[in-house]
Amino acid sequence: MNATSDSPSPALDLSAIRQGHHQDLTDAHLAGANLSGAQLAKVNFAKANLSGSNLAGADLQRSYLRCNLRGANLGGAQLQNADLRNAELQGALLTEAQCHQTSFAGAFMAGAILSHLDLTGSDFRGADLRGANLSGADLEEVDFSNANLAGADLSNANLEEAILAGAIARGANFTSANLVCAAGEGVVWDGACLDGVASAGGILDT
Repeated sequence: MNATSDSPSPALDLSAIRQGHHQDLTDAHLAGANLSGAQLAKVNFAKANLSGSNLAGADLQRSYLRCNLRGANLGGAQLQNADLRNAELQGALLTEAQCHQTSFAGAFMAGAILSHLDLTGSDFRGADLRGANLSGADLEEVDFSNANLAGADLSNANLEEAILAGAIARGANFTSANLVCAAGEGVVWDGACLDGVASAGGILDT
């Protein structure tokens, strides 16, 4: 029987996957799967379907996650050094995830929730973050070059020394954000809220 579009493939042993017995899950159909707390470090999820899956608290360190994670729950997941370049993360929940040096370059993250995360040094070059919630996040030294931040919530976020070259910040909320020493040319600020922004030595002072 073929797998349905809204349930994991019956050929996959979720128990074995949760225990880290599968290192190559390329093209795996795991939509809606419950993998909370699973041991998934260094797993290859290339082109896998994890849409709507529960990965809360899972260990995904150094995993290859260039796959479909639309609406997935990644709350509290360990994503240190994970590769999420060009991943589909629309509407995904990443609250309390650990994302040190994680690459989100080119990822589709419209509506994703990343509030209050420590994303120091992460790579968001060319990422689509339209309407994403980054309020209160630590974005120090994050690279947002050519990212789309239109309508995103970055209120109270720390963007000290962040790179915003070519970013689209149209309608974004930067209320009380820290843009001290943030750099980059060609940012589109149309309609952005910059109330209470700290910007000494940053792009707003040039």
